[in-house]
Amino acid sequence: MAAPLSVIKSIITVGGWTMVSRVLGFVRDLLIANFLGAGMIADAFFVAFKLPNLFRSLFAEGAFNVAFVPLFSEHLETKGKEPARRFAEEAFSALFYIVLLFTAIAEIAMPVFIIVQAPGFVEDPAKFDAAVIMSRITFPYLLLVSLNSLQSGMLNSMGYFAAAALTPVLLNVTMIAALFALTPLFGGNYGYALSAGVTLAGVFQLLWLIWHTHRAGLPLGLRGPAAVIKDRSAELKLLMKRIIPGVFGSGIYQINLFLDTLFVSFLSTGAVSWLYYANRLYQLPVGIIGAAIGTALLPILSRQLKAGETEQAQNSLNRALEFALLMSVPSMAGLMALSYPVISVLFERGEFTNTDSVNTAVALCAYAAGLPAYILTKTLAPVFYARGDTTTPVRIAAWALGLYILLCAAFLPNFGYVGIALATGIVAWINVLQYIWRIKKQALHRADRMLKKRAFSILISTLVMTGAVIFANKKTAVYFPDWVHSAQIIRFGILTGLIAFGGIIFTVAVLLSGGVSLKEIKARLHRKKG
Repeated sequence: MAAPLSVIKSIITVGGWTMVSRVLGFVRDLLIANFLGAGMIADAFFVAFKLPNLFRSLFAEGAFNVAFVPLFSEHLETKGKEPARRFAEEAFSALFYIVLLFTAIAEIAMPVFIIVQAPGFVEDPAKFDAAVIMSRITFPYLLLVSLNSLQSGMLNSMGYFAAAALTPVLLNVTMIAALFALTPLFGGNYGYALSAGVTLAGVFQLLWLIWHTHRAGLPLGLRGPAAVIKDRSAELKLLMKRIIPGVFGSGIYQINLFLDTLFVSFLSTGAVSWLYYANRLYQLPVGIIGAAIGTALLPILSRQLKAGETEQAQNSLNRALEFALLMSVPSMAGLMALSYPVISVLFERGEFTNTDSVNTAVALCAYAAGLPAYILTKTLAPVFYARGDTTTPVRIAAWALGLYILLCAAFLPNFGYVGIALATGIVAWINVLQYIWRIKKQALHRADRMLKKRAFSILISTLVMTGAVIFANKKTAVYFPDWVHSAQIIRFGILTGLIAFGGIIFTVAVLLSGGVSLKEIKARLHRKKG
């Protein structure tokens, strides 16, 4: 039983810090909504913010990380700490020079990047110019976050999850501070100040992780470019070989975001912002649960499989799947049932109008429909990556991307920006079905009896919770008409009450139906204290 406890503990560690980051991210987005609303500067900034994050997934946390972590874990398991450190240093140096060159090219060719990313902006010269300037400010973040991702992968493989999980907190804190401290330096332009805050945050994150890798006995030097090319090891060659398919396989979500912005840039001003704010709500459980599971599970599965601990690997994945369902299914239902109150209470103030709330809430419902699927994909993908198989996720992503483009083309004329969110959810479910089919076909995993029992309990409990929350919301509207536009204390109080009510109903239902055992919870708490 050590394996499942280990994976759950690791997920909770990563998820806890991610939750802190997401809360701060909401504070950041509330401030952005208040000062920028859903206007021209907001649209331009969100494009500028997405650009480095798109390539971040391809260069760093996506393709590079899923190829690097299994190899680094293998070195730790079979060769020891120092050979693993030397391999990481070689990879760190190669990554630095590749991304530095790409960043320099991007800075020069940024107008072309914006034309490709948001072609609809060309019709509005002011918006286009603002997007180019802000993107040039934010793009160096790509280099910094790529180096940070490699160091995070090292620390996670060593079992030091907290240090890496705290880096997003630094991003949000820095952006919030920049909004107030740097805006006067940019003549009152909040978008430029936020853009500078993004890159500055990357610097702080890099310094934070350098300190922690030194503390862990894994200091990394920067080798010269000639040495990287001339003395590249067989391990680095294998890493680069695995990265190529991983670029597409792990970057599917960011590629979807890229296409989102491309399609919606042709729609009216505000559409980019509505999708952004809806996606931020959708990303709360995705970032906390999905990222935590994927981050914790990959190094654990890699080391267990390399050590021949097949049963423990099976157990780890089953417990991770339970955790994914337990957190994602009720989150999906809650976001859909309370989409408008959540958006209105959180964002509707200052430049963010009621029309913005309505439009954003509709997009949130469409995104939320695919929430469990996306988190399950994050949980199932490590089954292949831990075995060094980056090809299978590519095949899955290829089908998904083709379908996504077709769905966007079909939905956009009739549903506008909402069609993009809806297509994202549908594709997420197609991804899950493909992963399940391929895992079953290759006999890579077997769902145990406990997983099946708890999955059924979670589904039933979610239905009960959803009905109760919808009923409570309707009753609340009888006694407090238009409460979402009441005084702050009333609107936040009622929304918090509805969410808490739903949480209590789900908890009771899942306990009564056997989805979670009080005995097991007590046992885990007892072991944790011990």
